[in-house]
Amino acid sequence: MTKRTYTLVAAVLGSLSVFGQTEGGADAKRDIFSGIGAYAETQVTVGKGHNPLWLNANKYGLSSLDSDNGYLRVAVERDVAADSTRRWGVGYGLDIATAYNTTSSFIVQQAYFEGRYKLGSLTIGSKQQPMELRDNELASGAQTLGINARPVPQVRLGLNDYWTIPILGRWFAFKGHLAFGMMTDGNWQESFAKGTPNKWNKNTRYHQKSGYLRIGKDDEHHHLTLTLGLEMAAQFGGTVYNWAGTDENENHEEAVKLKNNLGSYWNAFVGSATADAGEGIYENAEGNILGSWVARLQWNDDRVTAGLYMDHYFEDHSGLFFLDYDGYGSGENWNVKERSRYFVYSLKDFNLGFDLQLKKVKIVNKFVLEYMNTTYQSGPIYHDRTENISDHVAGRDDYYNHYCLSGWQHWGQVMGNPLYLSPLYNDDGYIGTHCNRFRAVHFGVAGDPLQGLHYRLKASWQKGWGRYADPYMSPKENTSLLLEASYRTPKESSFLRPVTFTLGLGADFGELRGDNKAVQMTVKYEL
Repeated sequence: MTKRTYTLVAAVLGSLSVFGQTEGGADAKRDIFSGIGAYAETQVTVGKGHNPLWLNANKYGLSSLDSDNGYLRVAVERDVAADSTRRWGVGYGLDIATAYNTTSSFIVQQAYFEGRYKLGSLTIGSKQQPMELRDNELASGAQTLGINARPVPQVRLGLNDYWTIPILGRWFAFKGHLAFGMMTDGNWQESFAKGTPNKWNKNTRYHQKSGYLRIGKDDEHHHLTLTLGLEMAAQFGGTVYNWAGTDENENHEEAVKLKNNLGSYWNAFVGSATADAGEGIYENAEGNILGSWVARLQWNDDRVTAGLYMDHYFEDHSGLFFLDYDGYGSGENWNVKERSRYFVYSLKDFNLGFDLQLKKVKIVNKFVLEYMNTTYQSGPIYHDRTENISDHVAGRDDYYNHYCLSGWQHWGQVMGNPLYLSPLYNDDGYIGTHCNRFRAVHFGVAGDPLQGLHYRLKASWQKGWGRYADPYMSPKENTSLLLEASYRTPKESSFLRPVTFTLGLGADFGELRGDNKAVQMTVKYEL
Protein backbone atom coordinates (compact mmCIF):
# COMPACT_ATOMS: atom_id res chain seq x y z
CA MET A 1 0.00 0.00 0.00
CA THR A 2 1.12 3.54 -0.60
CA LYS A 3 2.33 6.04 1.95
CA ARG A 4 -0.52 8.35 0.98
CA THR A 5 -3.05 5.65 1.88
CA TYR A 6 -2.22 5.69 5.56
CA THR A 7 -1.39 9.34 6.16
CA LEU A 8 -4.86 9.95 7.59
CA VAL A 9 -4.75 6.78 9.68
CA ALA A 10 -1.35 7.76 11.09
CA ALA A 11 -2.64 11.22 12.02
CA VAL A 12 -5.64 9.78 13.84
CA LEU A 13 -3.61 7.22 15.75
CA GLY A 14 -1.11 9.91 16.66
CA SER A 15 -3.69 11.20 19.10
CA LEU A 16 -2.71 8.33 21.39
CA SER A 17 -0.15 10.71 22.85
CA VAL A 18 -3.08 12.59 24.40
CA PHE A 19 -3.68 11.13 27.82
CA GLY A 20 -7.23 11.81 28.88
CA GLN A 21 -8.62 12.75 32.21
CA THR A 22 -9.54 10.47 35.11
CA GLU A 23 -11.61 11.03 38.18
CA GLY A 24 -9.98 11.08 41.58
CA GLY A 25 -7.73 13.36 43.55
CA ALA A 26 -4.04 13.40 44.32
CA ASP A 27 -2.18 10.14 44.56
CA ALA A 28 -2.10 8.55 47.99
CA LYS A 29 0.85 6.56 49.25
CA ARG A 30 1.32 3.63 46.89
CA ASP A 31 2.20 0.03 47.69
CA ILE A 32 3.08 -1.68 44.41
CA PHE A 33 3.03 -5.05 46.16
CA SER A 34 -0.61 -4.75 47.20
CA GLY A 35 -3.43 -6.04 45.01
CA ILE A 36 -1.40 -8.99 43.72
CA GLY A 37 -3.32 -11.99 42.44
CA ALA A 38 -1.87 -15.45 41.87
CA TYR A 39 -3.14 -18.83 40.80
CA ALA A 40 -2.02 -22.31 39.80
CA GLU A 41 -3.87 -24.14 37.03
CA THR A 42 -3.64 -27.56 35.48
CA GLN A 43 -5.44 -28.85 32.39
CA VAL A 44 -5.67 -32.32 30.87
CA THR A 45 -7.29 -33.18 27.53
CA VAL A 46 -7.96 -36.73 26.34
CA GLY A 47 -9.55 -37.53 23.01
CA LYS A 48 -9.55 -39.07 19.58
CA GLY A 49 -8.28 -37.37 16.42
CA HIS A 50 -7.36 -33.70 16.78
CA ASN A 51 -8.27 -31.66 19.81
CA PRO A 52 -11.70 -30.26 18.78
CA LEU A 53 -11.84 -26.65 17.64
CA TRP A 54 -13.57 -25.06 20.64
CA LEU A 55 -11.48 -26.94 23.20
CA ASN A 56 -8.40 -25.53 21.50
CA ALA A 57 -9.25 -22.12 20.01
CA ASN A 58 -9.32 -18.61 21.52
CA LYS A 59 -7.10 -19.51 24.49
CA TYR A 60 -4.25 -17.15 23.61
CA GLY A 61 -2.32 -20.07 22.13
CA LEU A 62 -2.00 -22.02 25.40
CA SER A 63 -3.53 -25.08 23.76
CA SER A 64 -2.77 -27.92 21.38
CA LEU A 65 -4.25 -29.78 18.42
CA ASP A 66 -2.96 -33.06 19.79
CA SER A 67 -5.81 -35.23 21.07
CA ASP A 68 -3.95 -35.87 24.34
CA ASN A 69 -2.32 -32.81 25.89
CA GLY A 70 -2.02 -30.85 29.08
CA TYR A 71 -0.19 -28.23 31.08
CA LEU A 72 0.64 -26.97 34.56
CA ARG A 73 0.48 -23.20 34.83
CA VAL A 74 1.45 -20.69 37.52
CA ALA A 75 0.72 -16.96 37.26
CA VAL A 76 1.33 -13.91 39.41
CA GLU A 77 -0.21 -10.61 38.36
CA ARG A 78 -0.91 -7.13 39.64
CA ASP A 79 -3.61 -5.50 37.53
CA VAL A 80 -3.05 -1.83 36.86
CA ALA A 81 -6.69 -1.40 37.92
CA ALA A 82 -5.46 -1.78 41.51
CA ASP A 83 -4.48 1.90 41.18
CA SER A 84 -7.77 2.96 39.60
CA THR A 85 -8.26 5.87 42.02
CA ARG A 86 -4.78 7.27 41.37
CA ARG A 87 -3.40 9.31 38.50
CA TRP A 88 -0.48 6.90 38.20
CA GLY A 89 -0.88 3.14 38.02
CA VAL A 90 1.52 0.20 38.02
CA GLY A 91 0.88 -3.33 36.84
CA TYR A 92 2.98 -6.39 36.12
CA GLY A 93 2.65 -10.10 35.57
CA LEU A 94 4.48 -13.37 35.08
CA ASP A 95 2.57 -16.35 33.67
CA ILE A 96 4.50 -19.54 32.86
CA ALA A 97 3.55 -23.11 32.02
CA THR A 98 5.11 -26.49 31.46
CA ALA A 99 3.21 -28.57 28.92
CA TYR A 100 3.17 -31.81 26.97
CA ASN A 101 2.12 -32.46 23.35
CA THR A 102 2.18 -28.73 22.61
CA THR A 103 4.43 -26.63 20.36
CA SER A 104 6.92 -26.22 23.24
CA SER A 105 7.33 -27.87 26.61
CA PHE A 106 8.07 -24.65 28.51
CA ILE A 107 5.94 -21.60 27.78
CA VAL A 108 6.28 -18.02 28.95
CA GLN A 109 2.67 -17.09 28.33
CA GLN A 110 2.85 -13.60 29.84
CA ALA A 111 5.71 -11.49 31.19
CA TYR A 112 5.09 -7.76 31.26
CA PHE A 113 5.32 -4.45 33.06
CA GLU A 114 2.64 -1.80 32.65
CA GLY A 115 2.60 1.83 33.66
CA ARG A 116 -0.41 4.16 33.44
CA TYR A 117 -0.85 7.90 33.75
CA LYS A 118 -4.50 8.94 33.77
CA LEU A 119 -5.96 7.08 30.76
CA GLY A 120 -2.69 6.53 28.92
CA SER A 121 -0.66 3.36 29.40
CA LEU A 122 2.69 1.89 28.38
CA THR A 123 3.05 -1.90 28.38
CA ILE A 124 6.35 -3.69 27.82
CA GLY A 125 6.42 -7.45 27.27
CA SER A 126 3.91 -10.19 26.47
CA LYS A 127 0.40 -9.61 27.76
CA GLN A 128 -2.91 -11.18 26.79
CA GLN A 129 -5.11 -8.45 25.31
CA PRO A 130 -8.87 -9.05 24.97
CA MET A 131 -10.87 -8.51 21.78
CA GLU A 132 -12.78 -5.28 21.30
CA LEU A 133 -16.47 -4.83 20.42
CA ARG A 134 -17.50 -8.46 20.92
CA ASP A 135 -18.02 -11.06 23.64
CA ASN A 136 -14.68 -12.74 24.41
CA GLU A 137 -16.27 -15.88 25.84
CA LEU A 138 -18.77 -16.75 23.11
CA ALA A 139 -17.83 -14.98 19.85
CA SER A 140 -15.97 -16.89 17.15
CA GLY A 141 -13.14 -14.32 17.18
CA ALA A 142 -11.86 -11.08 15.66
CA GLN A 143 -10.36 -11.36 12.18
CA THR A 144 -7.31 -9.15 12.87
CA LEU A 145 -6.63 -8.73 16.61
CA GLY A 146 -7.90 -12.00 17.97
CA ILE A 147 -7.19 -14.12 21.06
CA ASN A 148 -6.30 -17.39 19.33
CA ALA A 149 -2.47 -17.23 19.35
CA ARG A 150 0.24 -16.61 21.91
CA PRO A 151 0.87 -12.95 22.76
CA VAL A 152 3.73 -11.29 20.85
CA PRO A 153 6.34 -9.51 23.04
CA GLN A 154 5.98 -5.80 22.30
CA VAL A 155 6.11 -2.22 23.47
CA ARG A 156 2.54 -0.95 23.49
CA LEU A 157 1.26 2.61 23.97
CA GLY A 158 -2.46 3.05 24.36
CA LEU A 159 -5.62 4.52 25.80
CA ASN A 160 -7.11 1.61 27.75
CA ASP A 161 -10.44 3.34 28.27
CA TYR A 162 -12.46 5.79 26.21
CA TRP A 163 -11.32 9.40 26.40
CA THR A 164 -14.27 11.75 26.11
CA ILE A 165 -13.63 14.63 23.71
CA PRO A 166 -14.84 17.70 25.66
CA ILE A 167 -15.05 20.15 22.75
CA LEU A 168 -17.57 17.87 21.01
CA GLY A 169 -20.10 18.02 23.82
CA ARG A 170 -18.99 14.71 25.32
CA TRP A 171 -20.95 12.85 22.63
CA PHE A 172 -17.72 11.47 21.12
CA ALA A 173 -15.06 9.35 22.81
CA PHE A 174 -11.88 7.73 21.51
CA LYS A 175 -9.60 4.85 22.48
CA GLY A 176 -6.83 3.00 20.71
CA HIS A 177 -3.25 1.82 20.78
CA LEU A 178 -0.08 1.28 18.77
CA ALA A 179 2.66 -1.29 19.36
CA PHE A 180 5.87 -2.74 17.95
CA GLY A 181 7.35 -6.12 18.84
CA MET A 182 8.99 -9.29 17.58
CA MET A 183 7.54 -12.74 16.96
CA THR A 184 9.11 -15.59 18.91
CA ASP A 185 8.25 -18.71 16.90
CA GLY A 186 11.23 -18.84 14.51
CA ASN A 187 12.64 -22.12 15.84
CA TRP A 188 9.19 -23.72 15.81
CA GLN A 189 8.69 -22.60 12.21
CA GLU A 190 11.99 -24.18 11.20
CA SER A 191 11.16 -27.51 12.87
CA PHE A 192 7.67 -27.49 11.31
CA ALA A 193 8.71 -26.65 7.73
CA LYS A 194 12.26 -27.96 7.37
CA GLY A 195 12.55 -30.91 5.03
CA THR A 196 9.57 -29.72 2.98
CA PRO A 197 9.39 -27.30 0.02
CA ASN A 198 8.07 -24.54 2.28
CA LYS A 199 9.59 -21.32 3.60
CA TRP A 200 9.92 -20.25 7.20
CA ASN A 201 10.81 -17.03 8.97
CA LYS A 202 12.89 -15.96 11.95
CA ASN A 203 13.06 -12.71 13.92
CA THR A 204 9.99 -11.30 12.18
CA ARG A 205 9.06 -7.84 13.45
CA TYR A 206 5.49 -7.08 14.43
CA HIS A 207 3.33 -3.97 14.49
CA GLN A 208 -0.29 -3.35 15.41
CA LYS A 209 -2.53 -0.36 15.98
CA SER A 210 -6.17 0.43 16.50
CA GLY A 211 -8.55 3.34 16.85
CA TYR A 212 -12.19 3.32 17.99
CA LEU A 213 -14.58 6.29 17.90
CA ARG A 214 -17.66 5.94 20.10
CA ILE A 215 -20.63 8.16 19.26
CA GLY A 216 -23.14 8.65 22.07
CA LYS A 217 -23.05 8.86 25.85
CA ASP A 218 -22.88 5.53 27.62
CA ASP A 219 -24.50 6.45 30.94
CA GLU A 220 -27.73 5.95 32.90
CA HIS A 221 -29.54 8.59 30.84
CA HIS A 222 -28.32 7.62 27.35
CA HIS A 223 -28.42 4.00 26.23
CA LEU A 224 -27.61 3.89 22.51
CA THR A 225 -24.03 4.12 21.18
CA LEU A 226 -22.33 3.54 17.83
CA THR A 227 -18.65 2.61 17.74
CA LEU A 228 -16.62 2.71 14.52
CA GLY A 229 -13.08 1.39 14.47
CA LEU A 230 -10.04 0.37 12.50
CA GLU A 231 -7.66 -2.43 13.54
CA MET A 232 -4.41 -2.85 11.62
CA ALA A 233 -1.27 -4.95 11.90
CA ALA A 234 1.94 -5.68 10.01
CA GLN A 235 4.70 -8.27 9.91
CA PHE A 236 8.05 -7.19 8.47
CA GLY A 237 11.79 -7.69 8.67
CA GLY A 238 13.65 -10.75 9.85
CA THR A 239 14.99 -13.53 7.62
CA VAL A 240 13.21 -15.82 5.16
CA TYR A 241 14.62 -19.34 4.81
CA ASN A 242 14.05 -21.77 1.93
CA TRP A 243 12.64 -19.00 -0.26
CA ALA A 244 13.38 -21.07 -3.38
CA GLY A 245 11.09 -23.85 -2.20
CA THR A 246 13.72 -26.60 -2.09
CA ASP A 247 14.15 -29.10 0.70
CA GLU A 248 17.08 -29.56 3.03
CA ASN A 249 18.41 -32.65 1.24
CA GLU A 250 19.38 -30.59 -1.81
CA ASN A 251 21.54 -28.21 0.23
CA HIS A 252 19.93 -25.25 -1.54
CA GLU A 253 18.45 -23.72 1.58
CA GLU A 254 18.21 -20.05 0.73
CA ALA A 255 18.21 -17.27 3.35
CA VAL A 256 17.01 -13.79 2.42
CA LYS A 257 17.26 -10.95 4.91
CA LEU A 258 14.33 -8.55 4.69
CA LYS A 259 14.65 -4.85 5.38
CA ASN A 260 14.98 -4.04 9.05
CA ASN A 261 15.96 -0.42 9.65
CA LEU A 262 14.25 2.60 11.12
CA GLY A 263 12.57 3.21 7.78
CA SER A 264 11.02 -0.26 7.96
CA TYR A 265 9.30 0.60 11.23
CA TRP A 266 7.94 3.79 9.70
CA ASN A 267 6.80 1.92 6.59
CA ALA A 268 4.98 -0.61 8.77
CA PHE A 269 3.23 2.22 10.58
CA VAL A 270 2.08 4.17 7.51
CA GLY A 271 1.99 1.33 4.96
CA SER A 272 4.60 2.90 2.67
CA ALA A 273 5.01 1.36 -0.79
CA THR A 274 8.59 0.13 -0.47
CA ALA A 275 9.18 -3.18 -2.18
CA ASP A 276 10.15 -6.39 -0.41
CA ALA A 277 12.77 -8.63 -1.96
CA GLY A 278 11.64 -10.10 -5.28
CA GLU A 279 8.78 -7.71 -6.01
CA GLY A 280 10.51 -5.85 -8.83
CA ILE A 281 8.51 -3.19 -10.67
CA TYR A 282 5.26 -4.34 -9.07
CA GLU A 283 6.24 -3.10 -5.64
CA ASN A 284 3.70 -3.36 -2.87
CA ALA A 285 3.75 -2.33 0.78
CA GLU A 286 6.79 -3.51 2.71
CA GLY A 287 5.92 -6.56 4.76
CA ASN A 288 2.54 -8.16 5.37
CA ILE A 289 -0.01 -5.41 6.09
CA LEU A 290 -3.58 -6.29 7.01
CA GLY A 291 -6.51 -5.08 9.07
CA SER A 292 -10.22 -4.85 9.72
CA TRP A 293 -12.92 -2.22 9.66
CA VAL A 294 -15.04 -2.86 12.77
CA ALA A 295 -18.31 -1.41 14.04
CA ARG A 296 -20.78 -1.98 16.86
CA LEU A 297 -24.25 -0.56 17.48
CA GLN A 298 -25.19 -1.10 21.13
CA TRP A 299 -28.12 -0.59 23.48
CA ASN A 300 -27.17 -0.69 27.17
CA ASP A 301 -29.44 -0.20 30.21
CA ASP A 302 -29.78 -1.71 33.68
CA ARG A 303 -31.51 -4.85 32.37
CA VAL A 304 -29.96 -5.67 29.00
CA THR A 305 -27.01 -5.06 26.74
CA ALA A 306 -27.65 -5.83 23.07
CA GLY A 307 -25.20 -5.27 20.24
CA LEU A 308 -24.99 -5.64 16.49
CA TYR A 309 -21.41 -5.76 15.23
CA MET A 310 -19.47 -6.25 12.00
CA ASP A 311 -15.84 -7.04 11.16
CA HIS A 312 -14.60 -6.58 7.56
CA TYR A 313 -11.11 -7.93 6.93
CA PHE A 314 -8.70 -6.56 4.28
CA GLU A 315 -5.16 -7.10 3.01
CA ASP A 316 -4.82 -4.32 0.41
CA HIS A 317 -6.60 -1.36 -1.20
CA SER A 318 -9.25 -3.57 -2.76
CA GLY A 319 -10.49 -4.56 0.71
CA LEU A 320 -9.57 -1.38 2.60
CA PHE A 321 -11.30 1.18 0.35
CA PHE A 322 -13.16 -1.22 -2.01
CA LEU A 323 -11.29 0.28 -4.96
CA ASP A 324 -7.84 0.27 -6.52
CA TYR A 325 -6.10 2.46 -9.06
CA ASP A 326 -6.57 1.39 -12.70
CA GLY A 327 -5.61 4.44 -14.75
CA TYR A 328 -2.35 3.32 -16.32
CA GLY A 329 -1.36 4.27 -19.85
CA SER A 330 -0.72 1.99 -22.81
CA GLY A 331 2.28 1.11 -24.94
CA GLU A 332 5.46 2.63 -23.55
CA ASN A 333 3.39 4.26 -20.79
CA TRP A 334 1.89 0.99 -19.55
CA ASN A 335 3.35 1.57 -16.07
CA VAL A 336 2.61 5.31 -15.89
CA LYS A 337 -0.39 6.73 -14.00
CA GLU A 338 -2.21 8.86 -16.59
CA ARG A 339 -5.91 8.91 -15.73
CA SER A 340 -8.25 9.19 -12.77
CA ARG A 341 -9.67 5.70 -13.07
CA TYR A 342 -10.37 3.09 -10.39
CA PHE A 343 -11.60 -0.48 -10.18
CA VAL A 344 -14.47 -0.82 -7.67
CA TYR A 345 -14.89 -3.88 -5.44
CA SER A 346 -17.89 -5.13 -3.46
CA LEU A 347 -18.45 -5.54 0.28
CA LYS A 348 -19.07 -9.27 0.38
CA ASP A 349 -16.65 -10.52 3.04
CA PHE A 350 -17.52 -9.83 6.66
CA ASN A 351 -18.30 -11.30 10.07
CA LEU A 352 -21.73 -10.06 11.14
CA GLY A 353 -22.83 -10.77 14.69
CA PHE A 354 -25.49 -10.12 17.32
CA ASP A 355 -25.01 -10.53 21.06
CA LEU A 356 -27.35 -10.18 24.00
CA GLN A 357 -26.67 -9.99 27.74
CA LEU A 358 -29.58 -10.31 30.19
CA LYS A 359 -28.30 -8.78 33.42
CA LYS A 360 -31.08 -9.97 35.71
CA VAL A 361 -31.50 -13.49 34.33
CA LYS A 362 -29.43 -16.42 35.60
CA ILE A 363 -30.21 -19.58 33.63
CA VAL A 364 -29.47 -18.10 30.19
CA ASN A 365 -27.88 -14.66 30.39
CA LYS A 366 -25.65 -14.40 27.30
CA PHE A 367 -26.30 -15.18 23.64
CA VAL A 368 -24.26 -14.75 20.44
CA LEU A 369 -25.15 -15.43 16.80
CA GLU A 370 -22.77 -14.79 13.89
CA TYR A 371 -22.56 -15.22 10.13
CA MET A 372 -19.19 -15.09 8.39
CA ASN A 373 -18.22 -15.04 4.71
CA THR A 374 -14.67 -14.87 3.29
CA THR A 375 -15.21 -16.38 -0.17
CA TYR A 376 -14.95 -13.15 -2.24
CA GLN A 377 -11.47 -11.79 -1.40
CA SER A 378 -11.84 -9.07 -4.09
CA GLY A 379 -12.65 -11.67 -6.73
CA PRO A 380 -10.84 -14.60 -8.39
CA ILE A 381 -8.71 -12.54 -10.82
CA TYR A 382 -5.37 -10.87 -10.18
CA HIS A 383 -3.75 -9.08 -13.11
CA ASP A 384 -0.95 -6.52 -12.97
CA ARG A 385 -0.72 -4.04 -15.83
CA THR A 386 1.52 -5.05 -18.74
CA GLU A 387 2.56 -3.53 -22.05
CA ASN A 388 -0.23 -5.42 -23.81
CA ILE A 389 -2.99 -5.14 -21.18
CA SER A 390 -2.82 -2.05 -18.98
CA ASP A 391 -5.73 -2.95 -16.69
CA HIS A 392 -4.88 -3.58 -13.03
CA VAL A 393 -7.26 -5.92 -11.17
CA ALA A 394 -6.18 -6.77 -7.61
CA GLY A 395 -8.22 -9.81 -6.62
CA ARG A 396 -7.21 -13.12 -5.03
CA ASP A 397 -6.26 -11.47 -1.74
CA ASP A 398 -5.36 -14.81 -0.08
CA TYR A 399 -6.36 -13.93 3.51
CA TYR A 400 -3.86 -14.77 6.29
CA ASN A 401 -1.16 -15.82 3.78
CA HIS A 402 1.84 -13.94 2.38
CA TYR A 403 4.31 -14.66 -0.39
CA CYS A 404 7.50 -14.20 1.68
CA LEU A 405 6.35 -14.07 5.31
CA SER A 406 4.62 -16.88 7.15
CA GLY A 407 1.25 -15.19 7.23
CA TRP A 408 -1.02 -14.11 10.04
CA GLN A 409 -0.05 -16.76 12.59
CA HIS A 410 2.11 -17.23 15.69
CA TRP A 411 3.32 -20.61 16.94
CA GLY A 412 1.06 -22.35 14.41
CA GLN A 413 -2.20 -20.68 15.45
CA VAL A 414 -3.81 -17.95 13.35
CA MET A 415 -3.72 -14.62 15.21
CA GLY A 416 -7.24 -13.75 14.12
CA ASN A 417 -10.42 -15.80 13.84
CA PRO A 418 -9.84 -19.56 14.40
CA LEU A 419 -12.40 -20.50 11.76
CA TYR A 420 -9.51 -19.90 9.35
CA LEU A 421 -7.64 -23.22 9.25
CA SER A 422 -4.51 -22.74 11.38
CA PRO A 423 -1.10 -24.03 10.16
CA LEU A 424 -1.08 -26.62 12.96
CA TYR A 425 -3.68 -28.54 10.94
CA ASN A 426 -1.26 -28.86 8.00
CA ASP A 427 0.66 -32.10 7.53
CA ASP A 428 2.77 -30.77 4.63
CA GLY A 429 4.92 -28.21 6.50
CA TYR A 430 3.10 -25.21 5.02
CA ILE A 431 3.02 -22.30 7.49
CA GLY A 432 -0.18 -20.68 6.34
CA THR A 433 -3.86 -21.47 6.03
CA HIS A 434 -5.00 -23.98 3.41
CA CYS A 435 -8.62 -22.87 3.84
CA ASN A 436 -9.33 -19.13 3.92
CA ARG A 437 -12.41 -19.11 1.67
CA PHE A 438 -15.43 -20.25 3.67
CA ARG A 439 -18.88 -19.47 4.96
CA ALA A 440 -19.80 -20.13 8.58
CA VAL A 441 -22.62 -19.78 11.09
CA HIS A 442 -21.65 -19.59 14.76
CA PHE A 443 -23.78 -19.75 17.89
CA GLY A 444 -23.00 -19.36 21.59
CA VAL A 445 -24.98 -19.26 24.83
CA ALA A 446 -23.96 -19.04 28.50
CA GLY A 447 -25.56 -18.85 31.91
CA ASP A 448 -25.17 -19.08 35.70
CA PRO A 449 -28.04 -21.28 36.92
CA LEU A 450 -26.66 -21.74 40.45
CA GLN A 451 -24.33 -19.86 42.75
CA GLY A 452 -20.78 -20.57 41.56
CA LEU A 453 -21.92 -22.65 38.57
CA HIS A 454 -21.34 -21.35 35.03
CA TYR A 455 -21.80 -23.01 31.66
CA ARG A 456 -21.36 -22.17 28.00
CA LEU A 457 -22.37 -23.85 24.76
CA LYS A 458 -20.79 -23.08 21.37
CA ALA A 459 -21.66 -24.50 17.96
CA SER A 460 -20.26 -23.65 14.51
CA TRP A 461 -21.03 -24.87 11.02
CA GLN A 462 -18.51 -24.12 8.28
CA LYS A 463 -18.22 -24.80 4.55
CA GLY A 464 -14.79 -24.23 2.99
CA TRP A 465 -13.48 -24.00 -0.57
CA GLY A 466 -9.75 -23.91 0.21
CA ARG A 467 -7.81 -21.03 -1.41
CA TYR A 468 -8.00 -19.44 -4.84
CA ALA A 469 -4.42 -20.65 -5.42
CA ASP A 470 -5.17 -24.16 -4.10
CA PRO A 471 -8.91 -24.90 -4.19
CA TYR A 472 -10.51 -28.07 -2.89
CA MET A 473 -11.84 -30.42 -5.56
CA SER A 474 -15.18 -30.16 -3.77
CA PRO A 475 -16.22 -28.05 -0.77
CA LYS A 476 -15.53 -29.42 2.71
CA GLU A 477 -17.89 -28.94 5.63
CA ASN A 478 -17.48 -29.15 9.39
CA THR A 479 -19.56 -28.80 12.53
CA SER A 480 -17.80 -27.97 15.80
CA LEU A 481 -19.43 -28.23 19.24
CA LEU A 482 -18.53 -27.35 22.81
CA LEU A 483 -20.34 -27.95 26.09
CA GLU A 484 -18.47 -26.63 29.11
CA ALA A 485 -19.39 -26.23 32.77
CA SER A 486 -17.36 -24.76 35.62
CA TYR A 487 -17.89 -24.52 39.37
CA ARG A 488 -16.04 -22.08 41.64
CA THR A 489 -16.03 -22.90 45.33
CA PRO A 490 -16.94 -20.12 47.77
CA LYS A 491 -14.17 -18.47 49.78
CA GLU A 492 -15.46 -19.88 53.03
CA SER A 493 -15.15 -23.48 51.79
CA SER A 494 -12.74 -26.07 53.17
CA PHE A 495 -10.31 -25.27 50.36
CA LEU A 496 -9.57 -21.96 52.13
CA ARG A 497 -9.02 -20.27 48.77
CA PRO A 498 -11.41 -20.47 45.79
CA VAL A 499 -10.96 -23.39 43.41
CA THR A 500 -12.56 -23.57 39.97
CA PHE A 501 -13.30 -26.95 38.37
CA THR A 502 -14.07 -26.93 34.63
CA LEU A 503 -15.22 -29.84 32.50
CA GLY A 504 -15.46 -29.44 28.74
CA LEU A 505 -16.76 -31.78 26.03
CA GLY A 506 -15.84 -30.96 22.44
CA ALA A 507 -16.38 -32.50 19.04
CA ASP A 508 -15.81 -31.83 15.34
CA PHE A 509 -17.65 -33.61 12.54
CA GLY A 510 -16.78 -33.36 8.85
CA GLU A 511 -14.00 -33.27 6.28
CA LEU A 512 -12.58 -29.81 6.96
CA ARG A 513 -11.17 -30.55 10.43
CA GLY A 514 -11.94 -34.24 10.64
CA ASP A 515 -13.96 -36.20 13.16
CA ASN A 516 -12.57 -35.28 16.57
CA LYS A 517 -13.80 -35.87 20.10
CA ALA A 518 -12.24 -34.98 23.45
CA VAL A 519 -12.83 -34.40 27.15
CA GLN A 520 -10.99 -31.56 28.91
CA MET A 521 -10.61 -31.10 32.67
CA THR A 522 -9.20 -27.91 34.21
CA VAL A 523 -8.55 -27.12 37.87
CA LYS A 524 -7.61 -23.59 38.91
CA TYR A 525 -6.51 -22.82 42.47
CA GLU A 526 -6.40 -19.16 43.48
CA LEU A 527 -3.41 -18.62 45.73
